[in-house]
Amino acid sequence: MSNGKFKLSNLYLIFVFIVLYAPIVYLTVYSFNSGGTMQGFDGFTLEHYAEVMQDTRLLIIVLNTFIIALLSAAIATIIGVFGAISLHFLRVKSKATLLTLNNVLIVSPDVIIGASFLILFTIIGIQLGFTSVLLSHIAFSIPIVVVMVLPKLQEMNISLFDAARDLGASSWQVISRVILPYIKPGIYAGFFMALTYSLDDFAVTFFVTGNGYSTLAVEIYSRARQGVSLSINALSTLIFLFTIVLVIGYYYIERRNQRPANGVVSE
Repeated sequence: MSNGKFKLSNLYLIFVFIVLYAPIVYLTVYSFNSGGTMQGFDGFTLEHYAEVMQDTRLLIIVLNTFIIALLSAAIATIIGVFGAISLHFLRVKSKATLLTLNNVLIVSPDVIIGASFLILFTIIGIQLGFTSVLLSHIAFSIPIVVVMVLPKLQEMNISLFDAARDLGASSWQVISRVILPYIKPGIYAGFFMALTYSLDDFAVTFFVTGNGYSTLAVEIYSRARQGVSLSINALSTLIFLFTIVLVIGYYYIERRNQRPANGVVSE
């Protein structure tokens, strides 16, 4: 029975991965198709990637996307880390309610969030464009950072704070020299998650972009509506590869952070 269950679980995992990755593999393979369509593979070519690299407007959009992603992830990480610390040390009955409200923002439909931001920016007079997109991405990234950092805070031993206080540490020294170094893996995780969400976001960005400003997700959607073009495949493949690099980079940093801790434990 155990062998049978093991085989069934393996088959299920294989099926899930095929469903998830088969469309991406199909898209990637046809990004090298010289035929210009996705009906048949006529031969290998890199002309679609060259077309992407020669598109000045697209390169500007790529730059806009990365600037928005890096800025929003950095700002959201700073706000989210101190928000998580405040929420963790909050000694009121509404703590669970505040955490629930934070989590609701994560699971709320992007269409509702995007429409809400559009109404807000219109009312307060913020012109749609770089500023509106940046503020929107910061707002929906903060709850993600909070969720990634809180578990590390909950793992901390309360005696660490008492020891720091007994040694004469101020509140800022406790945060900067005790709390922040301990929760560093959670901070990295929150930053990379916020960065990934910002790069991939379409629904919210679609509502708050103005004329003359766009991000990669919105641009790909706009081009896909005009018809099938294998340059879209090439662009999507490049984005997917960059996401893989981000994931590998995150796991590499996480493993480096865990090595000193493992060494201390072993001693």
